[in-house]
Amino acid sequence: MKFIVSVILTALLAFAAGLYLPWWSIAIAAFLVALIIPQRPGYSFLAGLFGLFLLWSALALWINIKNEGILASKIASVLPLGGSAVLLILATGFIGGLVAGLAALSGSYLRSSKI
Repeated sequence: MKFIVSVILTALLAFAAGLYLPWWSIAIAAFLVALIIPQRPGYSFLAGLFGLFLLWSALALWINIKNEGILASKIASVLPLGGSAVLLILATGFIGGLVAGLAALSGSYLRSSKI
């Protein structure tokens, strides 16, 4: 139950932070959620990864649908993705998820430290 709450709270807090702060505020959001909700470090990492993977993938998909795939196909052709917009959306989600996962892992380790 804590895992699902952490995933949802990380995604919501990162979305709200992303409206007003720079992109890296997702790391702050994931760090704070992991600091507040006690979990093992591995679960904290996965909660941050899944929360932001779902959020950024959904946002990238929404932007892709809104511009009829024009931008994603052009960016995917520049990158070594073979012009696939789907791979670009998955890569976007993975990069955001990795940043948030590592921040959540840091928050979990800080919570478990004796300081």
